[in-house]
Amino acid sequence: MIHLIIAAFLLDLLIGDPYSWPHPIKIIGNFIAWFQQKFTKMKSEQEKYRLGIVLWLITVLGSGLATYCLLRVSFLMHPFVGTLCYIYLAYTTLAAKSLSLEGKKVYQKLKYDSLTDARKQVAMIVGRDTDELTKEEITKATIETVAENTSDGVIAPLMCLFLGGPTLAMMYKSVNTLDSMVGYVTPKYKAIGWFSAKMDDLWNFIPARLTWLYLLAATKLLQLNTTNAWQVGKTDCRNHKSPNSGYPEAVVAGALGIQLGGTHLYHGVEIYKPTIGVPLRSAEPEDILTANALLYTTAILSLIVFSIIAFISNYYFF
Repeated sequence: MIHLIIAAFLLDLLIGDPYSWPHPIKIIGNFIAWFQQKFTKMKSEQEKYRLGIVLWLITVLGSGLATYCLLRVSFLMHPFVGTLCYIYLAYTTLAAKSLSLEGKKVYQKLKYDSLTDARKQVAMIVGRDTDELTKEEITKATIETVAENTSDGVIAPLMCLFLGGPTLAMMYKSVNTLDSMVGYVTPKYKAIGWFSAKMDDLWNFIPARLTWLYLLAATKLLQLNTTNAWQVGKTDCRNHKSPNSGYPEAVVAGALGIQLGGTHLYHGVEIYKPTIGVPLRSAEPEDILTANALLYTTAILSLIVFSIIAFISNYYFF
């Protein structure tokens, strides 16, 4: 199925995620929101902890089962229908084009519109409060999002596609969506989202470290500051509340020569986050475009490496 994954990857690069198109992640997100609305009102903290586990199991296992059944039925209908279904479902788990477009939108607001517009735009892709962010803080928030989601939105689902096809990749996207919606340490989400946050950490452990390697290679190909990326990537990769997010962020911060991280407000609550990188200079809006270039280069590198490994494995072991 290597050629189908490559087709899905190319489809993502070409069209991204048009808002009007049907998308499984929208269904997953709607279910998570419905579950919270339906079952968590007037519940004790202890009950919410248990409900968090139930929410995770239903969402992740349910999405995997639904994807598996859809693929089985589509291939039984006709191999061509099954192939199209496989490519489409695989494509929906990848987010390189949409991630880069969201970053570019923030860049354009910073360059050509008001700071208020830029704050509103960056609020579409970050979880922190954006009402008081400065121009540099908006820039750094966008870079952090692009860097972190190079792992979450591209490398991790791509790895899952090669390991278990759209079924495993959709399960991963469910894990990631749960974390983005309820995996906060604020009072509102701490109980219902604790299990989702822990599972997201577990599922992203290997992809984050692979992304670290791919990003480092990408800095060399793009003739960025690879030496500093290596140094900061080694020393600051654990300077993050998440055990995984610091890995891609540290390499990007080092390659750009800026400092990321730091304390920010999330849903009105100040959350301490350590800094990542040495501030050799201030972050500029153009750094968002460089982060996008790192994203694309890393994505293509990972596709090549995963494809070679899959081809060799199929040739020699099957």
